[in-house]
Amino acid sequence: MPTMIEGGYRGQVVWLGYVPEDAGLQSTALDRVDMGFHGVTGEKHSGETRPSCSRMTMLYPKGTKVRNVRQLTILSQEELDGIARDIQLDKLDPGLLGASIVLSGIPDFTHVPPSSRLVAPSGLTLTIDMENLPCVFPGREIEENAPGHGKPFKTAAKHRRGVTAWVERPGALAVGEQMILFVPSQRGWEP
Repeated sequence: MPTMIEGGYRGQVVWLGYVPEDAGLQSTALDRVDMGFHGVTGEKHSGETRPSCSRMTMLYPKGTKVRNVRQLTILSQEELDGIARDIQLDKLDPGLLGASIVLSGIPDFTHVPPSSRLVAPSGLTLTIDMENLPCVFPGREIEENAPGHGKPFKTAAKHRRGVTAWVERPGALAVGEQMILFVPSQRGWEP
């Protein structure tokens, strides 16, 4: 019995980025990227494990070694456009948000179910962890590049900040390719 079903949507890769290990938050645009089980070699968020952060203090002390399910930040172009409108910018550079991948064509992308998969033509398979809650750091990057527009980012990005993900199957990905969305076949939780 399959645990995943095709979600009926494909996302076109419209942007790829890479955050160098020694950099801050900003990512640099790429045309193509190779990913291993660790993520992207040399990328700030790569690694099969990472120290837990403030997002996990209800589970572990900060700094506890945990599985790295935040190797990648995947955003929706449609949601980025909505954020840009709300903070009164014509366009929002995904590099300012530390984006790894920007997809177009999957509605309500930030809320695809956790454990959904995105599969690339190379066989690269990414597992979605969960919604990437907005924080103040991208707002600071936006403010530095477009004064007067960064402060409202956190509010504008609520429920539109994309997802974090990790590499389940290594492979390559290029701008212009399509990724197929698969979602878990289980029903929604109804406690």
